[in-house]
Order: sequence, then structure tokens, then C-alpha cells
Amino acid sequence: MNKILTYIFIVIVVVVGVFYLLNSSVNKERDSVLMVDHKNAEYVVAGERIKLTNGISEITDSSNSVSKITTKYFGNELREDLNDDGREDIVFLLTQETGGSGIFYYVVAALNTGRGYVGGEALFLGDRIAPQTTEKGKGKIIIVNYADRAQGEPFSTSPSIGKSIWLILDTETMQFGEVVQNFEGEADPKRMKLDMKTWNWVRALYNDGREIIPKQPNKFTLTFLNDGRFSAGTDCNSMGGHYEAEKGTISFDQIVSTLMFCEGSQEAEFVNLLQDTQGYHFTSKGELVLDLKFDSGSVIFR
Repeated sequence: MNKILTYIFIVIVVVVGVFYLLNSSVNKERDSVLMVDHKNAEYVVAGERIKLTNGISEITDSSNSVSKITTKYFGNELREDLNDDGREDIVFLLTQETGGSGIFYYVVAALNTGRGYVGGEALFLGDRIAPQTTEKGKGKIIIVNYADRAQGEPFSTSPSIGKSIWLILDTETMQFGEVVQNFEGEADPKRMKLDMKTWNWVRALYNDGREIIPKQPNKFTLTFLNDGRFSAGTDCNSMGGHYEAEKGTISFDQIVSTLMFCEGSQEAEFVNLLQDTQGYHFTSKGELVLDLKFDSGSVIFR
């Protein structure tokens, strides 16, 4: 009888020990996964995948082996459930330096999956701006407030013009769409105008499957004036010219630019895209889409 009790006791001890070890292993695995927070997640910044480690990433520039691209967590956090799963997600700002004098600011989101954070695509805000606050708007709208310079002011001038950008995150693509201000919901294409903002080139998509993504998207800008003129910035020169837009059709001509030479610049591709444009439309994500001639593709701006 004593032997039987002894065997039973040994079995109980073994079962309890195995359960404890398994439970301890699961807890350690869970804890190690949950340690992956938004400062140790992966994001897409300026078309490149960036993995933060304790809020910082430093990689070699693929176009210039001497230069370093440094991406850093900046802050201005907003914690909000962005996908209605009951968990707090996070929106915050990043900075990126590419070896020059610029400090480029981005807003980005990370979803809390319960087993770590999934980072999204960063949206460019500006170069050497002065971030202020990130706050919640109505519904799922996120409002990023910052100060910038007037158009044409040098970077030596301190940012003094208050600006706000209203955004909604597409939690499927993890990309931000800009919302036209002063109305609820996503952007209404019927209320959007060419001269409502300065547009940043995101990508060009051709119907044969080709895609052009700017290596420095923050450099490629397009601004429409209400007198039929436009100005543009590229990764090398500044340019301007005239445009005609009516009932969804548009054309650019008399394009002139400064004459600096920059090796590896995508300026020529950008100019060709403008010259090949024949139409335009807006999307509910707050995008401007230029339609290329012969229905050959489209150019997307945000």
C-alpha cells in the first residue's frame, strides 16, 4: 500500500513539475514577444524598410556607400484604438537624416496586435519643421499640428506658420490618407482642389506593371497657383511653368528649371511624367492622381 502511495506521489510531482516548466516556457515566450514595442518595430520610410532598435536605425545609403541614413523616434505620441480590436494602437513622429543638412519629419502608426506592434508606412510632413501636437479628431481622424515656413523662405528662417494635417489610417495597407479639413469622414474628391496644398510625389504606376518610386519623396513637390502657374521641387533643381486644367483634363508646358547637375537624380523622370499627363482626379484617401496619356498609367501625389 505504501509503495502505491509513493508511486502516486511521484506521478503527481512529475505532472506538476512538467506543467510548471511548460507554463514558464510559454510565459517567457509571450513576454519576449510582447517586449517588441513600437520603438522596436519595422516601418516603411521614404520607400525603404526601416527596423528600429530602441527607437533608432542607422543604415548605409544604398546610393552612396559613404553616407548614413539615420532614423529616430521623435515622439508626440497619440494612443488610440485605430482598428476597433479593443487594443490601444499608437501614432507618433519619426525623424530621418540622410547626410545633408535636412531633418525630415514623418508621422507613422503602429498597430498593437497583442503579440507585438506592426508598423506602417510613414507619411512625410516636412524638412526642419517644428512639431507641436498630435491629437484625436472626430471618428478615426488624427490631427498632426506643426509649424513650417512660408513658401520661398530659406531654411535659416525659424518655422512660424502653424499648419495641421488631418489623416485617417487604412489599417489594411497601413498607409495614411489625408482628409480634407472642416468636414467629417474621409476626403471628399468633389471638394478637393489642385491648389489646396503642396503635393508630394508618392509613386508612378504603369499599366504594364512598371513602377517608379522616388528615392527621396520629400524632395518632389508640386504646387498649383490659381493664376495658371505651378512650381515644383525635385531631388536636384527647382522648376516652374504653366498648366491648364478644365473638367478633369490637365497639361503642363513652358517648364523651366535651375540648372544644377545631380548624379543619380530622378528629376528627368519626374519632368517626363508631368509632360505625359493628360488628366487628373482625386481619391477619398486625399490623393491627387495624374492620368498619363494613352491610358498608360498614373502618377500619385499626397
